[in-house]
Amino acid sequence: MSKGYRLSASTGIHKGDRDYQQDQVTLISHPHVKGCLLGVVADGMGGRSGGRKASDQVMMTAKQLFERYSPETDDATSSLVQLVHEAHMVIRLTAVSSEQEPHSTIAAFLINPGGDCHWAHSGDSRIYHYHGDKLVKRTSDHSYVQTLVDKGEITEEEANNHPKSNILVGCLGADSEPPVGTHLIPTLRAGDVLMACSDGVWHYFTSEEIGSVLSALPAREATEFLIEKARSRARGGGDNLSLVVIKVEPLG
Repeated sequence: MSKGYRLSASTGIHKGDRDYQQDQVTLISHPHVKGCLLGVVADGMGGRSGGRKASDQVMMTAKQLFERYSPETDDATSSLVQLVHEAHMVIRLTAVSSEQEPHSTIAAFLINPGGDCHWAHSGDSRIYHYHGDKLVKRTSDHSYVQTLVDKGEITEEEANNHPKSNILVGCLGADSEPPVGTHLIPTLRAGDVLMACSDGVWHYFTSEEIGSVLSALPAREATEFLIEKARSRARGGGDNLSLVVIKVEPLG
């Protein structure tokens, strides 16, 4: 990252209207490398404590791998893909030793000191990249309704209200290996915004609405506003919510 920028960031988490919090979110600075950051959202599923166990495993694996990560020698995208597969394996081993069926999504991004940003995801937790209020790219969900959207059978809007909108075709902890979507932003620049979030957040907004909130508000206020708005739109039926927002701001 050139000296002309600074990063402002915020995380947010809320239980929604569920009895248990199965989401987890973290944003960590590298213990040895200045300007190196990892953001992770995990949406756990499966029984009363199974989902929380799964999302905890994702966080633990992420922290352990990030501590060993070196921007000079390691490829960031490969490291994130390794994170997905290792967390999947740990969750599978947990499942063997417990009665529940723990599963989790993951949406993780890694920013290197040089300003390049890498991401990986599995399931329907998303990462959005905006410049100003314009969507540059977002992840594509590993879900049943996303396959219908890709085939042109339904629209994005119809997918959101589809009765099978919560059915995943892949995630961590399932019988089959998790699908992994990856992406590289070669250089972050002032005006860029990144958001990773669980479906408890994005389900209640259009991409345009998210873009206008993220561009208009500071990171902390944006996370609070999105959680509050999603809560009111859920009308008492809201899922767990978790998100991490990073804004790339010009100095001065």
